[in-house]
Amino acid sequence: MTWAKELEELRVRETLAEQMGGSEKVARQHSRGKMDARARLAAICDPGSFREIGKIAGKGSYDDKGDLTGLTPAPFLFGKATVHGRPVVATADDFTIRGGAADAGIARKMVQAEQMAHELKLPIIKMIDGTGGGGSVKTLEQIGATYIPAVPGWGDVVCNLDTVPVVALALGPTAGLGAARLAASHYSIMVRGLSQVFAAGPAVVAAMDGDEGTDPRDKEALGGADIHTRNGVCDDEVGSEAEAFARARHFLSFMPEHVGQLARRSNCTDPVNRKEEALLSLVPRAPNEVYSMRRCLDMVFDTGTVFEIGKHWGRAAITALARLDGWPVAIVASDPSFLGGSWEAKTSEKVERFVKLADQFRLPIVHLVDNPGFMIGREAEMAGTIRYGVQAMNAIYRATVPLASIVMRRAYGIAGSAMSNADRYQYRFCWPSGDWGSLPIAGGLEVAYKSELEAADDPEAELESIKERLGKVTSPFRSAERFNVEDIIDPRDTRPLLCEFADLAWRRLRAEH
Repeated sequence: MTWAKELEELRVRETLAEQMGGSEKVARQHSRGKMDARARLAAICDPGSFREIGKIAGKGSYDDKGDLTGLTPAPFLFGKATVHGRPVVATADDFTIRGGAADAGIARKMVQAEQMAHELKLPIIKMIDGTGGGGSVKTLEQIGATYIPAVPGWGDVVCNLDTVPVVALALGPTAGLGAARLAASHYSIMVRGLSQVFAAGPAVVAAMDGDEGTDPRDKEALGGADIHTRNGVCDDEVGSEAEAFARARHFLSFMPEHVGQLARRSNCTDPVNRKEEALLSLVPRAPNEVYSMRRCLDMVFDTGTVFEIGKHWGRAAITALARLDGWPVAIVASDPSFLGGSWEAKTSEKVERFVKLADQFRLPIVHLVDNPGFMIGREAEMAGTIRYGVQAMNAIYRATVPLASIVMRRAYGIAGSAMSNADRYQYRFCWPSGDWGSLPIAGGLEVAYKSELEAADDPEAELESIKERLGKVTSPFRSAERFNVEDIIDPRDTRPLLCEFADLAWRRLRAEH
């Protein structure tokens, strides 16, 4: 006596589940240029590593005898897999079943995926394609009543944000709860032209606004990548699903598997003592000229390891992950090509979020500084720049991971002082191009010397004389004399010194661990 009959039924149910929403709907998914959920799971995970959990869960159909005639699987798939050989929880919405709406699914599956991640301390990948929420208004008639909104298991989502790396990929129209799930992540990606994100779709917006002229098909105009990768809702955009999978895997390669574990060092073939001659002339002598900070990153960090996050929003600061002698580090770097590097509200928000990420997952921070201060003017005041700026500064002061700063040029005002925690040991180096103070001299000179200028026979000549005198006083070497800055270095020594920092920083982190 065996259980062959039951195993045969299991195989039948598994086969039905693999058909997802049926051949017609799967074909429609593919015709939109989108992969199906099962193909996505196979593509993002290490080959053959995905083991599905709850595969046959769904809604069965039965004949008069109670025998199975069909199965509509739940539109949410999850399971255990590996990425770079390390275990993860991988999930995917199935848009071929009711557009991925949760009212066609089983809420417990999504809850179990979240619980599996934080209870077993595994990173979680969320591939989102659909609403993932209450579904259609028509559902209310089927239920026979409405309900007070609640999201089962959202507490587990919050717990995961505190305990494990969370990666979210928007791989289609993503509305309501789907959009919330995207935002509740440490790293998020949209695919240009394929992904749209909104609290409510165009048709709902048109109905609520009473705007009958709104095109219900215009998803890009309401929530495309041009909007959400520039307002900070989503970190990055890519051109294809394959690129999204590659970036998600790359992000996870810098992360530990959970809070409390340390990230891993990689093999490094880039010489620690590499000195780039081009660094010597990178910063121009003219104070208003710009240069490429991204070029600096490529010359200083391990070759090919710089992984920028949030390129299109908060653009006065570059935030990236990279490696120094194989050790993973987090980078905050000024970008003088945008607003001169001045921190406005969005940049401050971006810096705050990134510093918190680095501190949470114990990645040492390298801060490359060319910051003329917070953005000023009426628009900056209207945006609440000082509040967001102080929150960024607070994040830097609260961070407990080692931090090294390189002052490449300007460091002015409160924003300039946010380069590091001045109450701790300052692991800091300054380039000879350093220029710092409470405010730029050019902005306060004529006010400070107003009486002298008014009394001068030739105010313009007097102004030039004052500038010449102050130019000597503001030399970075005068600051070094007083040990106000620790060391002025040859820019070509930046990589060797930062590799030394990374080695010492990770020595401390490993000792703490």
